[in-house]
Amino acid sequence: MENRTVLLVEDNADDEALTLRALRKHNITSVVVKRDGAEALGYLFDGRTPLPAVVLLDLKLPKVDGLEVLRQLRAEARTRILPVVILTSSREEGDLLEGYGCGANSYIRKPVDFVAFMEAVRQLGVYWLDLNEPPPVQG
Repeated sequence: MENRTVLLVEDNADDEALTLRALRKHNITSVVVKRDGAEALGYLFDGRTPLPAVVLLDLKLPKVDGLEVLRQLRAEARTRILPVVILTSSREEGDLLEGYGCGANSYIRKPVDFVAFMEAVRQLGVYWLDLNEPPPVQG
């Protein structure tokens, strides 16, 4: 059976709660939350845990920022093709360009409006867990 786990890397408790609520509302219940970049890297590189179906990655994280997390994921063979969606409040064009330059599969700006946010997360779940054809599991 394919892995349908979502890894949410988010340090803002309100954004975390809202994202979890939106995912659960759409029957996406296998979600692992890490609250900083170092925790996320530890989880992804522990060698024992199956990789998630997709990583929802904030940019502004404590310890290790989101772009550095993405760089490290793309530098390792096991995580090089892991789908990573940057989910951020940043409106900086430089963040957008650097995110794609570091290998993000998608860049989503968090909608401020509650209904729009819920719909954006629903669409993320549908696309990455139902429509997208994931790469084969790597070593």
